[in-house]
Amino acid sequence: MIRARLATIVIAGAIASVSLAGPIVAGPTLLFDAANGRVLYAEDQDDLWYPASLTKIMTAYLTFEALKAGRLKLDQKIPVSEKAHAQPPSKIGMPVGAELTAELALKALIIKSANDAAMMLAEAVGGSEEAFVQLMNDTARRLGMSRTRFVNPNGLPAPDQVTTARDLAKLARAVLRDYPDQAPLWTMTELHIGKLRLATHNQLLRGYEGADGIKTGFICDSGFNVVASATRDGRKMIAVVLGESSGRERNVRA
Repeated sequence: MIRARLATIVIAGAIASVSLAGPIVAGPTLLFDAANGRVLYAEDQDDLWYPASLTKIMTAYLTFEALKAGRLKLDQKIPVSEKAHAQPPSKIGMPVGAELTAELALKALIIKSANDAAMMLAEAVGGSEEAFVQLMNDTARRLGMSRTRFVNPNGLPAPDQVTTARDLAKLARAVLRDYPDQAPLWTMTELHIGKLRLATHNQLLRGYEGADGIKTGFICDSGFNVVASATRDGRKMIAVVLGESSGRERNVRA
């Protein structure tokens, strides 16, 4: 299946029309050593692609940053705003005005890929979605993600929200390097909020030896994406796989 896509985006202050074209069964991919960043294999690593819920890796990165700086506390209760409640699934689905601790919202973000939790954290950290998105883009520039642009904190469809396999590799390495104390969150396979059970979409965590993170993503325009990490004999490898035709094919390629 071939999808030809055209988007007008802003990169480095310039407006450009770029083709987001490529076979869904053979999207960009990259494999690298987490310790030194050395790329071991790459295919179309600089092609623009929609990140889908891989966006939430950046949302988590900025949440970790806020926690470290003391601007947010794990036990701090954050509300479900109207905007958060309005986000489509995947989501927790709590009503407007309900509250959740930042810790549970962060776990729901990573494990369930909850779009409402992403908006809740964005508003808690940035004060508003718009301010948080600015933080996302500023941080992307700082991390050297030169071909990435964010317009929302959860990866829901947006023509201007684009990235590359190379940029996602930089983000994945940064979040694991800068916040090693948060690494256990990426390995969790389920979460309970009251009677609600939330399960991970990352099936590699259940069936691949050494798998220890980090995030999946899917929207129709991106196909099935994953940034997957695994550690064996003390060596951690991270694969970025974009645009597969199913969750199974995504896992097989990773």
